[in-house]
Amino acid sequence: METLYAIALGIIQGLTEFLPVSSSGHLVLFQNVFGLTEPELLLDIWLHVGTLMAIFVVFYKEILSILTTLMNFPRLYRQHKGLASMFRENQDVRLAGLIIIGSIPTGILGVLFHEIADQIFSSVQLVGIMLLITGTFLWLTRWTNVHGRPLNQMKVSDSLGVGLAQGLAILPGISRSGATISAALFLGIDREVAGRFSFLLCIPAITGALILSLKSPAAYSTIPAAGIFAGSVAAGLTGFFALKVLLKLVRKGRLYYFSPYCWLLGAMALGWYYWG
Repeated sequence: METLYAIALGIIQGLTEFLPVSSSGHLVLFQNVFGLTEPELLLDIWLHVGTLMAIFVVFYKEILSILTTLMNFPRLYRQHKGLASMFRENQDVRLAGLIIIGSIPTGILGVLFHEIADQIFSSVQLVGIMLLITGTFLWLTRWTNVHGRPLNQMKVSDSLGVGLAQGLAILPGISRSGATISAALFLGIDREVAGRFSFLLCIPAITGALILSLKSPAAYSTIPAAGIFAGSVAAGLTGFFALKVLLKLVRKGRLYYFSPYCWLLGAMALGWYYWG
C-alpha cells in the first residue's frame, strides 16, 4: 500500500511540476479538501529528485555542452581576453551566466520565505486566487510575439525578470513553469528559448530547495526504500513525458491551453473556501 501511495504521489508530482498548473497549489488543495497529509520529507525529496532527473534527460545536450565549456573556462578566458567578450560571443557561457544571474532573485526569495512559507501560504483562499492569476497570465501569452529574441539577444534584465517570476512561484497556486515561461514571452524572448531557459533555470532552484530540505531533522520516512524508489521513478517518467508535451505546446504558442483548467480549479477552490 505504501508503494502504491508513493507511485501515485510520483505521478502527481511529475505532472504538476512541469505542466503550468502549480504542484504546490495542488498539494494544498488535496490536503485541505480531501484530508490528505503532506508527503513525508524524505519521500518528497526523492520525488523532486525524480523530476530533476527528467530535466537532465530532456536537456542533456545543453547541460553537457555547458559543463564542457565551463571545464575549458581558463582557456576560453584567455582566448576571448575577458569575461565580457566570452559572455557576448560564447552561447554556453552566456546561457550559464544568465542562469546564475536569474537564480539570484529566486535564491533571495527562497531564503527569505523558506521557513515561513508553510505557515503563511497554506490557505485554500490564497491558492484559489493564485490559480486564477496563473490562468490569466497563461491566457495572455496568446498575444506575445511569434518571433521573439534569440538567446544571443537575451539581456541580464531578462534573466532577472524570469528569475523573479520563479521566486514568486513559492506562492502555492503560482505555477513555476507557467510564471517563468510567461515572463520570458512577455519580455520578448523566443518561444523555444523561453521554454529551454525556464527549465534550465529551475535546476539550481530545485537543487537549492533539496539542500535546504536535507538540513531538516525530519528527513526520514516510514515508507520502505523500495516504495520511495518507485515513487521517484514514477515522478521521473511522468515528468519526462509532461515536459516533452509542454515544450511542444510552448513552441506552438499553445501555453494558454492550460488556462481553463487553472481558472476552473481556482474557482472551485474559492467556492469550497467560502461555501464548502
